Amino acid sequence: MTLSLFDQFMSPWHMGIPLLAISLVLPWVLFPTPSLRWLNNRMLTFQSWFIARFTQQTFLPLNVGGHKWALLFTSLMVFLITLNMLGLLPYTFTPTTQLSLNLGLAVPLWLATVIIGMRNQPTAALGHLLPEGTPTPLIPVLIIIETISLFIRPVALGVRLTANLTAGHLLIQLVSMAVLVLLPLMPTVALLTAVLLLMLTLLEIAVAMIQAYVFVLLLSLYLQENV
Repeated sequence: MTLSLFDQFMSPWHMGIPLLAISLVLPWVLFPTPSLRWLNNRMLTFQSWFIARFTQQTFLPLNVGGHKWALLFTSLMVFLITLNMLGLLPYTFTPTTQLSLNLGLAVPLWLATVIIGMRNQPTAALGHLLPEGTPTPLIPVLIIIETISLFIRPVALGVRLTANLTAGHLLIQLVSMAVLVLLPLMPTVALLTAVLLLMLTLLEIAVAMIQAYVFVLLLSLYLQENV
């Protein structure tokens, strides 16, 4: 049976149990629980420092009302980074390559920011649909364009994360297959290709972290418009 390159992105099942659910629960098990001691180990210290810095940088432009989202956004950031990084390990499944999962995260959070804006400041929220100083003949066209762009936001969030991770995994698989094919034929070329594979893996580690940060950062920007 011939396998497709995209078979690695199929959600695995075992004995009728979707392993996607297990892979979504696994990240929370890996992180150490903060202790009540005054001095912690290096892992807990780094974890606390990272969460504090991320929260500070993300919520600095937001007012006090937006700070209520700090726990949710920080947890989502850590969750996405862990899923993306675990997916780079051999023989693992990356849940964030599933568009349904990414849209399931993006749409409710985006909709929550829009509902908050319409509830707290409806005039300002609707004002984003029409830039100030727009000529009168262009008002209906711009309202339609801004409305479409508003509803495209969650789709763009989910597609961006899915496309970047899927492309990276495909590149790694293609280059690794090239290394295996070239190894008995041209060992020197295979060695150079293996170096390329190593550099590509390092790039994918950076992409896994950056895409998780961009996902949460854009949500915080959407929240900033509505609080």
